[in-house]
Amino acid sequence: MKRLSAFAIVLLVHAWPGLAFAQTAPQRFEAGVHVSSVTSGQFDGTDMGVGGRLAWYPFRSVGIESELTLYPGEFPDERPFSGDRVEGLFGVTFGPHLEHVRPFARLRSGFLNIREASQPFACILIYPPPLACTLAAGRTLAAFDLGGGVELRAHERVVVRLDAGDRLLRYPGPVLDADGESRNDAFFSHDLRLAAGVAFRF
Repeated sequence: MKRLSAFAIVLLVHAWPGLAFAQTAPQRFEAGVHVSSVTSGQFDGTDMGVGGRLAWYPFRSVGIESELTLYPGEFPDERPFSGDRVEGLFGVTFGPHLEHVRPFARLRSGFLNIREASQPFACILIYPPPLACTLAAGRTLAAFDLGGGVELRAHERVVVRLDAGDRLLRYPGPVLDADGESRNDAFFSHDLRLAAGVAFRF
């Protein structure tokens, strides 16, 4: 958490010059679609999803956005415990608008809703239970996303966006995690999240 706080402070410091010019920057909105790929830190698998994003730019260097992504396949591929998943992320981006490029950093929070498995999921009767067994009945996890990327202006109103980040999921306890370690309390795990999409400005 200390590193997270330090990261947020650095972002604010770098974004502050852009805030000074807020009155001269026109407000605008963006609506886009994207595909995303998440490599799990707890389970052996990669999740693929599609979704949409809405963003508002009240200042020249600051964007406020919300994103919803559906991961429709079973997860993980081997012995799946989830039928599909819905992810919602909400937060801010910081970055200068250059002529045709906008590099940015982002800080978001939200949730990952894990739907129950489509087929019965067999579990051994031990305590604490394996994490997969706890999630198989369905669960909503708190999510945090730290990362950045770049927006490329392909047209006056069309933007291509590429981004990468660290998605932190808060898993419940007590459970046995993927390494067989007993976790008495809730804990965080890191996922690599990549996304690519296109957005339209209006």
